[in-house]
Amino acid sequence: MTSRDPRAPELARLAGLIADETRAACLLALLDGRAWTAGELARHAGVAASTASEHLHRLVAGGVLAEERQGRHRYVRLADARVAQLVEDLAAQVAPGAVVRRPRGLRETSAGSAMARGRTCYDHFAGRLGIAVTDALTARGLLLQDTGFALTDAGLRWFDSAGIALDRTGRRPLARACLDWTERRPHLAGVAGAALCRHALDAGWCVRIGSERAVKVTPEGERALSELLGIEAGALR
Repeated sequence: MTSRDPRAPELARLAGLIADETRAACLLALLDGRAWTAGELARHAGVAASTASEHLHRLVAGGVLAEERQGRHRYVRLADARVAQLVEDLAAQVAPGAVVRRPRGLRETSAGSAMARGRTCYDHFAGRLGIAVTDALTARGLLLQDTGFALTDAGLRWFDSAGIALDRTGRRPLARACLDWTERRPHLAGVAGAALCRHALDAGWCVRIGSERAVKVTPEGERALSELLGIEAGALR
């Protein structure tokens, strides 16, 4: 008889942390890459503040969330990119079988359209924006998708010439495929995806809209992405 894998208890513990609807709602909200207060997450999940605090305490203790304090306020965020990747991958798996609910009113319909058009997926772009950028990088020979995502030498030079610094000192992969739950295709994640997203927001190519993860490409961004990657403005609207 073979011995049980020693990782089994930890895997069961991690699965137990996620296997709750309120905690899952909080984790999905935190995929925007920002820090939220317990009160904000309570309102988002539709639970009492005390209930949210209890759930968040478990997630922090379990290493899934990191806690930050600023004055009297307590903020939480996803612990790191590996946790974000886990949540993203799980969300992508359940999306096809999710119950389809009709949007409640024009505001919710507009918000859903904005999220599908362009959004942040933790720290990189997703939606049609993320796919458009990924396809353009691939078409120009800057990104390979043959056996997983990988930047080519030309791709590395492109990031350098665009003034987008890539931190290659950590353990995070330089390029990683992340399955897009609205487009059902992979978009660029990893160090390169995060650097491109951060640069686009800092340079004003994109701006956040609303309280969700939705982003909108600005006229300046349309020009920049057209010049750098040949993406037509119509694909970004």
